[in-house]
Amino acid sequence: MSVPQHVTADVPEPLVQLAAAHGVAPDFWGFDGTQRQVSAQTLVAVLEALGVPASSPEKVAVSLEHSVDDEWRQMLPPTVVVRQGDELRFPVHVADGAPVEVWAELEPVEQPGYRSTAPAVRERRALTQVDAYVEPRTVDGRAIGRATFAVPAGMPLGWHEIHATSEGTQARATLVVTPQRLELPDAVREGRAWGLMTQLYSVRSRASWGVGDLADLADLAWLGAHRAGADFVLVNPLAAAEPRTPMTPSPYLPTSRRFVNPLYIRVEDVRETGYLSAADRSLVEWAFDPIRDLSSDAGPIDRDAAWEAKKAALEVVFAAPRSTARQAAFDAFRAEQGKGLEDFATWCMLADHFGDRDWPPQALDPASPAVAALREQLDDQVEFYCWLQWVADEQLEVAQRTALDAGMSIGIMHDLAVGVHPHGADAWAHHDVLAGGVTVGAPPDMYNQQGQNWSQPPWDPRALARAGYAPFRDLLRTVLRHAGAIRVDHVIGLFRLWWIPGAARADAGAYVRYDHEALVGILCLEAQRAGAMVIGEDLGVYEPWVRDYLAERGILGTSVLWFEKGEGGRPLAPEAYRRLALATVTTHDLPPTAGYLAGEHVDLRERLGLLTEPAAQVRQVARAERDGMVTFLAERGLIGDDPSERELVEALHVLIAQTPAALIGVSLADAVGERRTQNQPGTDQEYPNWKVPLGDSSGNVVLLEDLFDNARLLSLAKVMRESLSSPPR
Repeated sequence: MSVPQHVTADVPEPLVQLAAAHGVAPDFWGFDGTQRQVSAQTLVAVLEALGVPASSPEKVAVSLEHSVDDEWRQMLPPTVVVRQGDELRFPVHVADGAPVEVWAELEPVEQPGYRSTAPAVRERRALTQVDAYVEPRTVDGRAIGRATFAVPAGMPLGWHEIHATSEGTQARATLVVTPQRLELPDAVREGRAWGLMTQLYSVRSRASWGVGDLADLADLAWLGAHRAGADFVLVNPLAAAEPRTPMTPSPYLPTSRRFVNPLYIRVEDVRETGYLSAADRSLVEWAFDPIRDLSSDAGPIDRDAAWEAKKAALEVVFAAPRSTARQAAFDAFRAEQGKGLEDFATWCMLADHFGDRDWPPQALDPASPAVAALREQLDDQVEFYCWLQWVADEQLEVAQRTALDAGMSIGIMHDLAVGVHPHGADAWAHHDVLAGGVTVGAPPDMYNQQGQNWSQPPWDPRALARAGYAPFRDLLRTVLRHAGAIRVDHVIGLFRLWWIPGAARADAGAYVRYDHEALVGILCLEAQRAGAMVIGEDLGVYEPWVRDYLAERGILGTSVLWFEKGEGGRPLAPEAYRRLALATVTTHDLPPTAGYLAGEHVDLRERLGLLTEPAAQVRQVARAERDGMVTFLAERGLIGDDPSERELVEALHVLIAQTPAALIGVSLADAVGERRTQNQPGTDQEYPNWKVPLGDSSGNVVLLEDLFDNARLLSLAKVMRESLSSPPR
C-alpha cells in the first residue's frame, strides 16, 4: 500500500497513513497560501464518522490492515464507472485457483413513446479476463486470488450491471458508462447567451400568495425573453422544506434536494381548482384572504404565513375529484418516481403526525414496522404529499416550456444545493449513505475568516459506492426533468468536502475525498440524457487541476467579477476569462452590486461581529478594491468622469460581456438597483437571510407586473443585448 508520508509532531504516522488510505487529507492549503496540518483529534473523529475505528493506536493498526483486506473480501467492486470509449480493468476476487465467469447485462433501451408492462430484457455480454497476475492474499484464513477483467471500450452509455459467479458464489455490481464530455447546446457552442439570476421567492406578483411561485417563474421567463432578450433564468434551489411551520428559510438547507417545495405551487393553476364547488372555492378564497397583501409588503418574506394558507387551500383542491385521465397521470408519476417519492411523502406525513414532539426511535428507521403501520394508517396524507409533487412537477414543466416557446435558448436553470437538513427527509431516507457525527462546511477564507459550518451531513463516499450511486442518480434525474441547465453549488464537493466533527469549530475540520470520476461522470450522463447544460460553482479554495478537469468534461465554471484577479491583484482583463464559464458581476452571498460598491458588505459584517480584523482596515481594503475597479473601467473607456451608481453597474456588466464566457448572468437585484444582500454567510438569526423581497434602490417592492417597466432594468438589458451582439475582445 502506497500512502503519502506526512510526519508531524502531533499526529502519529500510522494515523496519517490510515487517514490517507480512506481519503482523509492530513493537511490542506489555506486561502492565504499556507499549508496547515489537521489535528489528530480531527482525523480520529472523521475516520470514526466513516466507520473506521481509530480511537487508539491498537485500533489504528487493525484498521490499517483492514483497509487492504476489505477490498479482497469483495468478489466485485461495488460500482465500476468508465468513460465511453475507454477500456477499464477491474479486480474480481475468488478462492485462489477457482474458475470465475464474469459478464455484463446492459440497461434496457425503451422505445420512444412506448411503455411495455413486460419485464425488461437485458442484453448479456461476456467480459474478458486480462492476463495480469497478482499474488494471492490470505484473508480471514483463506487464500484469495485476484483475477482482472476488462470493460471493453465499445460499451454503450448507461446504467448496466456486472455479474460474476464462481463455485456457487455470485455477485453483482453497478456498471456506469458515462460520456467523455458533455457537449454545449447549439445556441451556446459558437455564440454566447445571457440571462437573469434571481431568488424566485423574492419575485412576487399581485397573484402570489406572499411568495414568488412557479407561475411567476413562467411569467418571468416569458417577459425576460420578450422584453429583455434573455436566454435563461437561473433560480435558487426550489428544493423541499419542512411540510409544517416553521419553515427553514434557506433554500440551501432543504429537507430534500430531490423534491420540490410545494410552497412554490400556484393554487389557481391546478386544474381541479377550476372545477371546485362554490363551497370549496370559498374555502380557497378564505385561505388566501389573510395573506392577500403580503406580496406588496416590503418587510421580510413570511414563508410560514404563506405556506399555512396555501396548504389549507391545496388540501381542499386535493380532495376534489380528478378525471380518469388526470388520475392515471398522477398514478403514472407516482409509479415513475417510485420508492424515493413514497419515502419522501412518508417523512412529510410523519413530520405532520409527530408535530413538535420528539420522534420515537422506531420512527427514525424508514424500514421499521412502526413506520409501515403509520404509512398504512395515514395513507391519505402520504398520497397528499405525493400529489403535491405531481402538481409542482406539472407547473415546472409549464415554466420550462413557456421559456423555450418564448424564445429562450436555455430556459430555466435550476440550482442544486450542496447538501440537506440534518433532520430532513433525505437524511431520514438515506441515513445509510450519509455520514453521522459530522457536518459539511468550509475552512476560513477571505470573506468568512472564521470558516463556515453548513450543518449538513455529507455523503459517505464508500456507502454511496455500495449503493451504486443510485441516490445521487435519482436526485439528478428529478432536478433535471424540466431544466435547460443546472448550476451545481460548490461543485468542488464532488471532489472533496470539508468535514467538521461534532461541535468543533468550522476551522477544525478536514477534507475528505470523493470519487470525482464517478460523481462527475454520472452528472454528465444524466445531464446529457436530459439535454441540459451543467455549470459548476467552482469558487473558493480548490486544487488547480480541478478547473481543468471540469472543463475537459464539458462542465462550465463560475467567474465572479470581484473574485477574478490579475497580476498584482488588479481586476482580471476580460479577455483572460475562461470560455467555459458563467460570468457574473456578483453572487447571492454578496450584496447586490450597488451595495458592494458602497462597501455595505463590510458595514454589515461589522454590525454582525463577523470581522476578525479591525473594521477600519477591512473597510480600507474594500475601498481600495472599489477604486481599483473604477480606475480599471475608466482605463478601458467604459465610464467617464464622476460616473453615477447606475453607470458603474452597467459598465461592470459591459466588462463581463467583453469576456469570452459562454454564459453571462445578470442579477435581477442589480437590474432594479437593489442594495440589500439576500444572505450573509456565517449568520443564522442575526440577519433576515433569504427573506428579502425584490426591491429598488429605496427598498420599495418591485412586483413582477412592474418589473419590465423598470427603467434601470430596461437600460441594463439594452446594454447586455448590444454588448453581446459584438464578439468579445
